[in-house]
Amino acid sequence: MRKGRPIPVLTVTVEERETLERWARRPKTAQALAQRAQIILNCASGKSNTEVATRLRISKQMVGKWRQRFSSRRLDGLLDEPRPGTPRRLSDADIERVLTMTLESTPKHATHWSTRSLAKVAGLSNASVHRVWRAFALAPHRSETFKLSQDPLFIEKVRDIVGLYLNPPEKALVLCVDEKSQIQALDRSQPILPMRPGQAERRAHDYRRNGTTSLFAALDTKTGKIIGQLHRRHRSLEFRKFLDKIDAQVPTALEVHLILDNYGTHKTAAIQRWLLKRPRFHLHFTPTSASWINLVERWFGLLTAQQLRRGVFRSTRSLETTIRNYIDVHNEKPKPFIWTKTADEILDSVARFCQRTLETRH
Repeated sequence: MRKGRPIPVLTVTVEERETLERWARRPKTAQALAQRAQIILNCASGKSNTEVATRLRISKQMVGKWRQRFSSRRLDGLLDEPRPGTPRRLSDADIERVLTMTLESTPKHATHWSTRSLAKVAGLSNASVHRVWRAFALAPHRSETFKLSQDPLFIEKVRDIVGLYLNPPEKALVLCVDEKSQIQALDRSQPILPMRPGQAERRAHDYRRNGTTSLFAALDTKTGKIIGQLHRRHRSLEFRKFLDKIDAQVPTALEVHLILDNYGTHKTAAIQRWLLKRPRFHLHFTPTSASWINLVERWFGLLTAQQLRRGVFRSTRSLETTIRNYIDVHNEKPKPFIWTKTADEILDSVARFCQRTLETRH
């Protein structure tokens, strides 16, 4: 039997083993370095190159390469060699200084840093600061809003509604219901200049108000179809009329589960009497300050972006006609919104967010 060249025994010091084990435990970052550390640790345990390759599902040549690199240069041999090209001008200390100043301080004259103000203080160029921000996904000029629900039944309501999305009951229809109230029929004070090659559409900054309307909508979570109704006022009377429309359009053999918010018109005595006469209707209220859990809000966003935000309406009737046409077109080829997160994932995410807000107070 022909034998290959004997491979020298690979040994590592205690300090080297600690570093290799730390590198090998990297869950996400520097996975190539983590794999190289695993190769050396397996080789140091007495395994042959073939055994290591089989265990880690890599080629035997790769095992031999990093074993040889470690034997000749120790830990430094596992690091990536400098690549050809222009040397990096920013040092690690410069990058750390930019990150520290961005995240932990503010300029004297403003609430946040700009590339120019930070570059002046840090002694770097604007482009260098911009590259660091882009590499670490930092945008000091941007700010977003949030609001955490303080509903004492937040957990129970989240589990209830997410359960309807992920495991809807049999012989039942799940509808997400809400109102988009006070939709304004806005007309520009001057004619719009249409888009031309090299020039965006232009419109006057001021407008005329031509009345308002309110849209009552119910989204079928299974098919994505919309049941809609328009009213000039937004009271429990109009909401009851909308419930009548839902009752007429849904087959009587089906139970109806309505997901809706805590608006006052949903809980009046007239609505309660209406529900008592129709036991197949079941109401599921969203937590306060948690409209994101109601899928019809996503459809309202599409309506606003595609029709309302840039629409020009000379009358309320024109606005209502546009909305009805949009619903009809949507229902010709509806697409449901697919809910993917479980209740546990949502609650864990909210818990982490709450922890972050508490940490910023101290």
